[in-house]
Amino acid sequence: MADTLAARRRLPLTWVGMVPFTAFAVLFLLLPTMYIVVGAFRSADGGFTFENLVNLFQPSILASYWISIKISLATAVFGCLIGFAIAAAVTLGGLPNWLRGPIMTFSGVASNFAGVPLAFAFLATLGRLGLVTVVLKQWFGFNIYAHGFNLLSFFGLTITYLFFQIPLMILIITPALDGLKREWKEAASILGASGFQYWRIVALPILWPSLLGTLALLFANSFGAVATAYALTGSSLSIVPIMLYAQIRGDVLQDPHLGYALAFGMIVITGIANFVYVWLRVRSERWVK
Repeated sequence: MADTLAARRRLPLTWVGMVPFTAFAVLFLLLPTMYIVVGAFRSADGGFTFENLVNLFQPSILASYWISIKISLATAVFGCLIGFAIAAAVTLGGLPNWLRGPIMTFSGVASNFAGVPLAFAFLATLGRLGLVTVVLKQWFGFNIYAHGFNLLSFFGLTITYLFFQIPLMILIITPALDGLKREWKEAASILGASGFQYWRIVALPILWPSLLGTLALLFANSFGAVATAYALTGSSLSIVPIMLYAQIRGDVLQDPHLGYALAFGMIVITGIANFVYVWLRVRSERWVK
């Protein structure tokens, strides 16, 4: 009896490690999110209103959402394709085993390299006076800006986002590729399947939930990025995060409650993308098991 009571008293101690994480999540994630959601339905005098959400259908705001969606889709698709190719080469291809460690380490660092440092790195590399731009112009007589390239544009921002999207794809899809059992490929080979048939009939259907889930995650990751875009393009490219910043902190366009509505729309879109990722991730893990 005494041992049972002692065990019951010790049981709550197993949850002590969750307290800092829970407090952090509540203070810096849940409460700010709820504050944004409530603010999206408030007027300037504090009353309840749908006007802020109705204002989201202004042409300029709809255009900013559309630009953000296009950039997010482009970086998600290209990030998935390139990242999958690299991860497959490392795990299943003929690359030396010693390359896996450096690639995974670099991916872990690069997937978190964003914001002002990333924007500065690309400006110093592909800006009008960047290293690559100057080398191509002086050594080869090729001016990339004279041929239509512009780092402060949709294409330039997409390339910049791919710097952290591709490594994130590598980190996420590598465990799924490791989960492909060698016996499956051997069985397919014994039955007369070619390498292409194995990937089309066996491997890709198994990886499909993971691929779609990672695509949704990369979309959400790109859609919510603001520091890199603002530091790189300023106000020259009106994506949703920059429009939101202008409404909350701007001197001319300041309308905090419209900014809350913009943030609410971003929460809905990224929330759907993350839900799709989690759902497909669970399905893929069940299938591999």
